[in-house]
Amino acid sequence: MIAVELLHSGKVRDVYRDGADIILVASDRLSIYDVILPTPIPDKGRVLTQLSLWWFEQLKDIVPNHVISADDVPAEFAGRAVRCRSLSMVPVECVARGYLTGGGLKEYQAGGSVSGIVLPPGLTEASRLDEPLFTPSTKAPVGEKDLPMSYAEVAGQVGDDVAARLREITLAVYARGRDIAAERGIILADTKIELGWAADGTLVLGDEVLTPDSSRFWPADGYAPGRVQPSFDKQFVRDWAVGIGWDKTAPGPEVPEDIVAATRARYIEAYERLTGLAWS
Repeated sequence: MIAVELLHSGKVRDVYRDGADIILVASDRLSIYDVILPTPIPDKGRVLTQLSLWWFEQLKDIVPNHVISADDVPAEFAGRAVRCRSLSMVPVECVARGYLTGGGLKEYQAGGSVSGIVLPPGLTEASRLDEPLFTPSTKAPVGEKDLPMSYAEVAGQVGDDVAARLREITLAVYARGRDIAAERGIILADTKIELGWAADGTLVLGDEVLTPDSSRFWPADGYAPGRVQPSFDKQFVRDWAVGIGWDKTAPGPEVPEDIVAATRARYIEAYERLTGLAWS
């Protein structure tokens, strides 16, 4: 039996230490609008973990990742945990957007720009951008909202060279994910990644990558700008929560069984369509 020490319990992940290594455990908790909902989504943690592991393989020529092993973990976490290198995380949420939606759309509607990047007039919900944008944000504590950052603000915080590398990696990860998803009939609208420094000074991809919790995936055959797109991600739950009148503040609402089942099915469909593997 592996004895581990709980270091941190986040919105949806729990972080344990085992010697010099980190055990990252994906729970079935669901967070929307930076609020943890009281109702779990069965198998969500397993889906996110297995999908991240698949993507890490697809991206390893772009950026190294934190994975040591998905097998050498405590038995109670099997399937939803990864043994990782300990990283000193960069204090920036690295976001790439290929389409205008969510917080990016709201920022554009308020001032015509996203993260300090001025965009053409007339864009609407789900408009495709001329080129993917690096639109970073702050990394807020649990219960607080991430705030948009300009590239200049990122450079002021981490330095010009590191900021350039964050942007380069983020856009490269997005491009690879976009191209693979497109082959499967899926649009990758945007994605968020987290990077950190390994002990040897290498900038490493950590946390999760290109999952329904960190990205927006839309079916390509139903894409039509000007409206909210059907999705394979937790936008489905966001839309439900707003539809019942929730004010996006804690505590979050209990999620009914039919919404839980439909959300679970969306996570599994995303896994199967992206990887080409059957979920079991």
